[in-house]
Amino acid sequence: MKRKKRRLKTWVKVSLIIIFVFIISVIILNINDNKKNTGNVNPNEKITTKKEKKEPPNELSIVMVGDCLIHKMVYTDALTGDGNYSFSKMFTEVSPLIINHDLAYYNQESIIGGKELGLSAYPRFNSPEEIGDDMVKLGFNLVSLANNHTMDKGEKGVINSVNYWKTKPGVYYTGQALSEKERQDNIKVKEINGITYAFLSYTTQTNGLLPPSGKDYLTNIYSDEKAKKDIEKVRSEADLIIVAMHWGEEYQKYENQNQQRIAKYLSDLGVNLIIGAHPHVIQPVEYVGDTLVFYSLGNFISAQDTPDKLTGAIANLTVKKDKDKISFKDVKINLIYTSFKYSKPYNFKLYPYSKLNDNILNNYKTYYEKYKNILERYNVDMEVDPLNVGN
Repeated sequence: MKRKKRRLKTWVKVSLIIIFVFIISVIILNINDNKKNTGNVNPNEKITTKKEKKEPPNELSIVMVGDCLIHKMVYTDALTGDGNYSFSKMFTEVSPLIINHDLAYYNQESIIGGKELGLSAYPRFNSPEEIGDDMVKLGFNLVSLANNHTMDKGEKGVINSVNYWKTKPGVYYTGQALSEKERQDNIKVKEINGITYAFLSYTTQTNGLLPPSGKDYLTNIYSDEKAKKDIEKVRSEADLIIVAMHWGEEYQKYENQNQQRIAKYLSDLGVNLIIGAHPHVIQPVEYVGDTLVFYSLGNFISAQDTPDKLTGAIANLTVKKDKDKISFKDVKINLIYTSFKYSKPYNFKLYPYSKLNDNILNNYKTYYEKYKNILERYNVDMEVDPLNVGN
């Protein structure tokens, strides 16, 4: 019995020794293989253990709205108990459509000329600084300042306006300047997501209010020659050129021949995107050559007096860069409506059409079809946000 136990112990010892030797052999072989592989590494091959540099996505998103036209009823409704103004509550229903875009454009139709000049409305506007504050808080970072109300408060109004916008880092404003050098410096190229872009703004309308002699830089009045020089300055560096055009005829639902002519001229110069304002109503969307043209996005906010003038558009799209070519995709438009009462409190509120009902705008479904048909006149590949069937 004892002899059997000794044999068993001996067998166990021998087995353990064999296993140990086998494990050591495997480890040695792996070490040698690793050494061989290390010696044969191709220095041009990517090392996957290192964090690779990400390439820019070469896409960016843009959202655009029309005229921010602050009538007296609008800023009166924004007045707070401490004598300041807050417009933010007016935008809560549309803010989800504006936030989280790379670029967000609007036209500041009524000049922000400073309270010391006196707030005022039609025919010569001057708006409180807080409207600019609240628009920037909404996400707007492309601001057009050239329009027919630029000179409403004279040279001092423009000086105050430009100095106000200089306090907004990250906002690319254009259309007003305090010197010719500053106007030229504002013609610049920026970059987002691997796409370089430039932003220009012009007006064909002045309401007869012209800058003082020798100070044309105060407002960017359109001419073919001026636009050509400005665009040529950035064309070689900018993948994407955006032009805001204050043009056309007020309250006309379709573009006129001059708008068409200017659109063709700018397209031939290499402009990629034209955003129109001034008619205060929605006009069609069209491709002119490779240039996407929004002839008019209507009013963003105002206290004007008909559904046509109280309806605007929020347009968004994606800009895609493929090698050196720019294209647009996912073009979408949300119709919006400014609701208010004609007695205090005015209760200004912007609504997407998808959130309307007949209590807010009577017969809103008919209006929706009317504006949808105007926008789609030229059969551009885009989506107009549908109405909520449950409304």
